[in-house]
Amino acid sequence: MTIFSRLLLTALLTTATLSTQAQQKLAYPKDPKASEIYDTVEKPAVPVGGVEAYGQYLADNQQYPTAALQQDLQGTVNVTFVVEKTGVVSNVTVPQPLAPALDAEAIRLIKGGPKWTPAQHRGEKVRQRVTIPVAFQIPQGSEPSAAGTPSGAGSDQPQTVAPDEPARPVGGTDAFFTWIQENLRYPTLARQRKIEGRVMVEFVVQKDGSLTEPKLVKRLGSGCDEEALRLIKAAPKWNPARYKGQPLRQKMVLPVVFQL
Repeated sequence: MTIFSRLLLTALLTTATLSTQAQQKLAYPKDPKASEIYDTVEKPAVPVGGVEAYGQYLADNQQYPTAALQQDLQGTVNVTFVVEKTGVVSNVTVPQPLAPALDAEAIRLIKGGPKWTPAQHRGEKVRQRVTIPVAFQIPQGSEPSAAGTPSGAGSDQPQTVAPDEPARPVGGTDAFFTWIQENLRYPTLARQRKIEGRVMVEFVVQKDGSLTEPKLVKRLGSGCDEEALRLIKAAPKWNPARYKGQPLRQKMVLPVVFQL
């Protein structure tokens, strides 16, 4: 089960528990009002297809904002919305903002998600307020960490060390992502299918600053994966990571964003 599914299941189980407890303490009107929004009901709303499928939807469709990746921003955004009697969601908000880019992406995910099976109370469909956690976790390898040995070191065995200076694009991160967008060739098939999203690519910044060993960490398909690899292979050199003044090889994971 994905982290999204575990968080979602916990949230829904909490809602169901609170609903049961509330039934024992509160007196509900016999006839629910048509426009009323309930926080607790006899039968809570659930995603069509189940919790696991909804969690997978969140994981598969999340587009980690480039700005958030550049700033090492991660965490959980709690999104509150109303499941209408028709099963669509409305009034999507983030009561406790985490970061503008992450909040906006969480809202986009919820608004673009599948329908829900609406809540029921006393045999009637009712509107229910639901809160869902959307987790953002930077992929392993995106954070500064370097593998290798300082130039001139006598050991034949690779070491894993935290660099004093992590690898950085020549000209800065913004310049690198600008180069990516300016040189990206949107695959014809992806354009025809209106495919958008991000391909996560792992690569190694060598001691001379060249980018090698590109690997796909998260695929998008329709030609986007191949284009992301091409871009990394053709990208300009970086300033290598350094440890005690000596250059190191450093493994990185960065997104290549495809947006029509």
